Amino acid sequence: MSDFRIGGLVLGQIQTNCYMVWNDDSREALIVDPADRADAIVTKLRQEGLNPVAILLTHGHADHIMAVPRLKELLNIPVYAGEKEKELLADGQANLTGSWMSEPITFEADVWVKDGDILDLCDFRIKVFETPGHTEGGVCYYFEDDKILLCGDTLFRGSYGRDDLPGGNGKKLAESIKRLLTELPEDVQCCPGHGPTTTVEYEFRHNPMSCRLGLKK
Repeated sequence: MSDFRIGGLVLGQIQTNCYMVWNDDSREALIVDPADRADAIVTKLRQEGLNPVAILLTHGHADHIMAVPRLKELLNIPVYAGEKEKELLADGQANLTGSWMSEPITFEADVWVKDGDILDLCDFRIKVFETPGHTEGGVCYYFEDDKILLCGDTLFRGSYGRDDLPGGNGKKLAESIKRLLTELPEDVQCCPGHGPTTTVEYEFRHNPMSCRLGLKK
């Protein structure tokens, strides 16, 4: 039986999925897209008996990053983000925290990742896919051995992310979705930034972007 486990919380103004991925043997954990409420995230980690080792960001919009500074203070763990997201994370107006909060949030990741990188965290092999379109530096994290894709706001069940926010680009988003749906196995489970999980097969057959692109097996 695999040691891979995934759970999490739904947090923030627009119900963002903050995932916790952990190794059931070592109890080491990753926090993915800490949307809000650092206190609730830490409480959940303690309840599960987990030892967090890193924060992974799929992109830099406010609803996915608001708890990062406080978690860094509390946990002293590194933040991973796409290397092309540097400008967005450094600009409190572009990343929308300036509109949502009394004080904008800006920071740099401790580790900048790029397309094709393989991360070895919690004894998991995690492949990085650059998926621009929702933001310029958005990435997805693919847990190859367990066929789990953490896809942020690139792909939703029966839908996909907006391209009209800072860093958005409709053409690039379409290309990113096409890549995910054609390069990954059909039985990969996709865990999006909002809403329920889905699969590559379901999105290939039913996602409106797939239909727009005329994808066929």
